[in-house]
Amino acid sequence: MTLKNAITFFESLVTKTSRNSEIKVYQEFIQIITSLEMKDLSKNEIQSIETELDKLNLKSTLVNRKKYFKKAISDFKKYLKDTFSLTPKGYYTTFYGGLGLIFGLLFGVAILSNLERSLGISLGLIGGMVVGSIMGRSKDAQAKTAGKML
Repeated sequence: MTLKNAITFFESLVTKTSRNSEIKVYQEFIQIITSLEMKDLSKNEIQSIETELDKLNLKSTLVNRKKYFKKAISDFKKYLKDTFSLTPKGYYTTFYGGLGLIFGLLFGVAILSNLERSLGISLGLIGGMVVGSIMGRSKDAQAKTAGKML
């Protein structure tokens, strides 16, 4: 399936459904494929992406389309991340924010436990999330300047 055919296919799916949750999934696919078209990719890279789209078997008729396409978009994003180091917008912010929450919780329990326990945990979570989000935003900015963001 070529990139243009994929966009046409998802645009037709958007017009066929009235569920907002399905429309969001289809529009996310359209946004990713459109941004791939704008990138300066070689013929081999485009061919590889089109082969991956074929492997996802998008034109199959299923009962639960939303669930299938959510899994397909997840697999497609993973493929783009692993193969071309392309990440969606906000990828590193959410990743580092989650890591910040984990380390903030550990910091709050281990270091700030001399305060009231719930206060120490709360301060650790807040601090970890803020630091993680800041680090993630800077990493997202680096990816954007390097042209590695979808």
